Parts: sequence; structure tokens; C-alpha cells
Amino acid sequence: MKTIKAIAIILAAVVLSAFSWKTPVYKDASQPVEKRVQDLLKRMTLQEKIMQMNQYIIGRNDNSNNRGKVVAKIPPEIGSLIYFYEDPETRNDIQKRAMEQTRLGIPVLLGFDVIHGYRTVFPVPLAQAASFNPGMTSKLNAIAASEAYSAGIDWTFAPMIDVCRDPRWGRIVECYGEDPYTNSVFCEAAVKGFQGKNLSDKGTIAACLKHFVCYGASEAGRDYVYTEVSDQTMWDTYLPPYEAGVKAGAQTVMSAFNNINGIPASANRHTLTDILKNGWGFDGLVVSDWDAIAQIKLNGMAQDAAECAELSVNAGVDLDMKDNAYAEHLEQLVKEGKVSIKRIDDAVARILRVKFRLGLFDDPYRENKPQEEVFMQQESLELSEKAAAESMVLLKNDSSVLPLRKGAHIALIGPLAEAKKDLLGSWRGKGRADETETLAAAMQREFDGRVTVVEGCSFKGEDRSGFAEALQAAQSADAVVLALGEKSGWSGENASRANIELPEIQQELLREVKKAGKPMVVVLFNGRPLVLTQDEPMADAILEAWFPGTRGAAAVAGTLSGRYNPSGKLPVTFPAHQGQIPIYYNKRLPARRGNQGYYFDVTVKPLYPFGHGLSYSNFESSPVTLSADKLSKGGKITASVTVKNTSAVDGAQTVLWFISDPSCRRVTRPEKELRHFEKKIIPAGASETFTFEIQPERDLSFPDSQGTRFIEAGKFIVSACGTQAEFTLE
Repeated sequence: MKTIKAIAIILAAVVLSAFSWKTPVYKDASQPVEKRVQDLLKRMTLQEKIMQMNQYIIGRNDNSNNRGKVVAKIPPEIGSLIYFYEDPETRNDIQKRAMEQTRLGIPVLLGFDVIHGYRTVFPVPLAQAASFNPGMTSKLNAIAASEAYSAGIDWTFAPMIDVCRDPRWGRIVECYGEDPYTNSVFCEAAVKGFQGKNLSDKGTIAACLKHFVCYGASEAGRDYVYTEVSDQTMWDTYLPPYEAGVKAGAQTVMSAFNNINGIPASANRHTLTDILKNGWGFDGLVVSDWDAIAQIKLNGMAQDAAECAELSVNAGVDLDMKDNAYAEHLEQLVKEGKVSIKRIDDAVARILRVKFRLGLFDDPYRENKPQEEVFMQQESLELSEKAAAESMVLLKNDSSVLPLRKGAHIALIGPLAEAKKDLLGSWRGKGRADETETLAAAMQREFDGRVTVVEGCSFKGEDRSGFAEALQAAQSADAVVLALGEKSGWSGENASRANIELPEIQQELLREVKKAGKPMVVVLFNGRPLVLTQDEPMADAILEAWFPGTRGAAAVAGTLSGRYNPSGKLPVTFPAHQGQIPIYYNKRLPARRGNQGYYFDVTVKPLYPFGHGLSYSNFESSPVTLSADKLSKGGKITASVTVKNTSAVDGAQTVLWFISDPSCRRVTRPEKELRHFEKKIIPAGASETFTFEIQPERDLSFPDSQGTRFIEAGKFIVSACGTQAEFTLE
């Protein structure tokens, strides 16, 4: 018996040994990711490594009947693809070729722009920031990730966290506004929503922090142009959201188009390697933006594509999106000694690391479920409506015109009354106009069919032929709702606008309908702050709806009726005049006070400041109180404010907490800096206490020009709800 057992043990050892010999470490799911990465890396040829560093496109302009031919044209060794198809069938064909028709069987990483929803479209990111509810953003992105995953996507090029203070820049629609802290908090929420608790779980996709860095500071809000930002400002304003995203576990970062202080972002070793990789310990991959490597030449730094590739890869860009510069030139650059094998190995290791973490080596395929089982689920649609309602900002409500009274006859007028696609906004993923309800339909349902709908005019132009019908409808109604704003394509990439007022034809329509003398409600659909100085006096109420998404129309109708109580706050300043731009809340103090140093032909104040937002509830706030008036560097104190709902309507209120350092000897600081916010539902007649636990290292420190955070002892001010309290840091 002992002999038989001994033989069995020996045979088992032989079998295990054989299995170990036959199965490479990188294919063994039980092995640590880093061990698998290094094992695979040492097996790869230079050409195989270079192919991993390239991203091509599939499905953008392809006929669905030719998918087989299209897939066959894609090199099976390619590292990544931008995947424009909407089902996993083609994805599985791609992965089958990669896994079975290549020497090493490395899966392809498939990416797509899932910015604010995939098929179910949610409010644009700027609108989400207005909710001041990052938990909501996590839920929205989890749904977007699940839908995209089911369609075959592994990776989204989001969130965009470019702090922006110039509303003329079209891409402000994609960020979370003008404040670094707000962008940081929402960035963390977005990353956690996309990536879930475990990146290899079904329904999760990798997030991408973009655009690294200072892209939102482009001169005069013009896309792709030069950016001049001091090192200190880079550290206090533009870098914090990215650091927050890295700490949250974002797997990828995208380099920007712009030229930063004379060095193009995609050739900037200081930002990409010294700060991001070495300074913050980021171990994921860096992908270039679309054609950004080739644009190094257009910036005036390189004379040809080979130099572009050399500068970009040595700066720290690991994956070439679309340019094909790496595929065509890296091998020769390595032979010439201009790019080291060490740098190639580092880039490829980062790409493989993300693929292993996503679980692609162990399960590269996706189940092909019917679309009705994965897209536009009832829970997703309900959350889309709720998020839209919570993102809307009531800018004005004179004489409590809103909510509109039940039984009222309403005239709905304007170019967005019957819009579908334009409610979705830019970067709408795979959102469909035919799956989007119009505001007209939603209001007919909300107000029992007592709505007369008239277009009045188009988005722009000079056709006033609809004015007479619009005025007649207004005269016959109890109240007028004007649906005005931008087309979806007027915000987004390459959508800079020198004039951010409503188009003249829409302003004329507003003036014409005003003649009816009826209560006037303006609902704005847009992706940026607008200059409304000419329009604001004519409106009794203004509701900022942004681009609200698939169920946005129902949210607008519900807000107008009072079914939803608006609770949004502006995450960005609305200027009173275009000449004020840039205008933002956390500016540094000027050398003189009063109106000195400002324009004398326009007001100093914005039309609507950061944090502005009304409610159907009335709130009263107590003064800010402190648990102590002195604080040591290792201690903490608590600031409190009590908010009472003095109305008969339940409502949600957001309290924004600001820190001010009125006398900083090392670096002058902004007038005030947002450091915390909290949102609570307060029932009618009830009170809630909001608190902010102030920790010196986190809340009082400030970066110098090297990014080193420092704290100076002295007086600080904490403010909220229009009141403030002083304390001393010892």
C-alpha cells in the first residue's frame, strides 16, 4: 500500500510538473498580475511589443454587412481598438483572431467614448456637477459601464477633468466646472462608478483621466491652442483632479493636444513622467489623444512623424491613438538608439498590466445578449430622469411663478420644444434620438394635455414667420414656457464660441412673446454658461436644464409642475458680459479694492455666481460655529451650520464650505477655496446640521511652484451660507 501511495505521489508530481512546463506563467490566472506581465514581456519580440503600443479604429464608417472583411484587415497583434460597433459579436471575432491566430495570444483592448452614458444617456458632466451629488455620478457611470461592457467595450475615455474658467471653450460641457475640488470629488466618483470594486468583474470598464494637463486653460477658450500656466497654478488648479483620479485607481490617463508653456502635452516628460508616473506612482497606461502625437509637429517642435514618435514615447505616452506613428517609426528609433528598449518595455508592461487587471487574458469574450436585456432598462431610465431633475438649477423665480399651477393652460414655445437629439448633448455615446422623448410630449403628459406647442423660430437664422403664431399662443395661455438654448453640437470638442449669448433670433422671439404679458418661464438647454443679461429681465423664471439626456424632458416637465423640487447649484459662474471672461469665484485678490482695476463699462459682478441655485423651499441658515477657535497642525476642529426649511415643501439643500487664508507670506492664495460640500434633504419645517471637519494637512495646505504642500500658521476663515468664522492655526 505504501508503495502504491508513493507511486501515486510521484505520478502527481510528474503531471503537475508537465502542466507547469506546458502552461506559461502569463496564462496562469492564479499567478500575480505583475508576475504574469513580466513573464509575457520577456517572451515578446520587439515588433510584437510595438504592435501593443498602437490603437486603430474599427466600425466608424463600416457597412455592417462587411464586418468579416473589416475584422480581417485589422492586425490580430494590435494592442487596442476604438470600437464603434454596438454589439459584442464583432468584438468576439476580433478577440478570437488575437487569441488563436497570434503566437502569444494577447487580447485586444477595446475603447470608446462613454462620457455621460452609453445607450441610456444621462445629463452631461457639467450638469452632473450641478447636482453636487457625486454618489449619483457613481451610479450613472456604473450603468454606463454595464451597458458598454455588454456591447463589447473594455475601456472608456472618461472622465474629463479639465478645470475650465472660460465658457467660450466648447469642452466645458464635459468637465465638472471651474473648481478644482469639485472636479476632484466628481472624478473620484466617476472612476469608482466605471471601475467598480474589482476591475475584472463583469460590467466594469477601465476609466481614463483626460486631458493631461491644462487643456481647459487654452487661450481665450479656443480649442487646441497654446496654454500658458505658471507651475504654481498648475499645481493648485489643474493637477489636483488628476491626482485624485490616480488615487481612486484610474487605470489610464490621456495626454492632451495643447502646448503647455512651450512644450506640447504629448511631448511633455515633466508632466507625463516626472509628475504622473514617478511622482504619483501611476502604473497604468498613458494613451495619446486623437492624432495628438502627429500634432507635435503642428505645434512646431518636430519636423516629421518619426520625431513626433520619438518625443512622445520618451515623454511617457505608452499607446498611440490612431496616428500610426509608433507602428511606422518605433522599430527604427530603437535601432538608432533614440528610444531605449527599457522605455519600450515599460510602455508595454503598462498596457499588459491593464489588460490583465481587466481579466481579458482569462475571459476575452462577451456574451451576446438581446439588446432589450442590457440597454435602456427601467431602472436606468428612472435614474436618468432623477439625475436630470437633480442637476437642474433654478436661476430665477420671481413671484414664485414656478411651479406652474395645476390646471393652467400653457404655451410651450421655442426651437427646443420638439427637439430630441439636442436634449442628449454632445458625446452622447450610442444614445438615439428616436428613444428620447420631446419636451412637448412630456409636458402634455405632465399637464393633462393642456399645452399648446409652437416652434416660433429655429435655433438661429432670420426667419420670423413663426412669431405671430407664437404670440397668439402666448396670449391664449395662462403661462408661457420658452424652450431656448444651443444645439447639441454647439458645445463639445472644436465648438468654441466667441459669442455665448442666445442667438439673436431666439432673443427676438423672447421679446415678441413678452408682449403677451403672461408669466414667462425660460428653460435653457445648453452645455456651457450663457450670457443672459439681455434676456434675464424679460423672464419671470429661468430654469437651467443643461443637456439633460434620454429622460431629460420628463425631468423638466416634472420640475415645472412641482413634482420635482429643484436643488442644483451652479458649478460654474455665469458672466454678466462676455468682456468679463474669464470670471470665476476663486480668483486671487487684486492690488486695489472696490471697482478699481475692473472694466468701467460693465458690472463687476457675474450674473449668477458659482454655487447659485434656488428652490421651491425656503431655507434659513444659522451663523457658522466652530468647536474651537484654535487649531494645531496635528489636530482638527469642526465647523457647523444649521439649515432650517421654513416652507411647507420638502427640499434638498447643498452647503458649500470655503476656506480663506487672508495673509499667506509664501504664495498668495485665492480669495476663497471650496474644501467640502454636503447635500441633505430637509423636510418642511425641519432643520439639519451640516458639518465640516477641518484637518490642516488636507484642508489648509497649499502647493508651491514645485508641488510641495505647505501650511503657514496664522488666521484662517471658514465660510458657508453667507456667514463666516475665524480660527487660528498654531
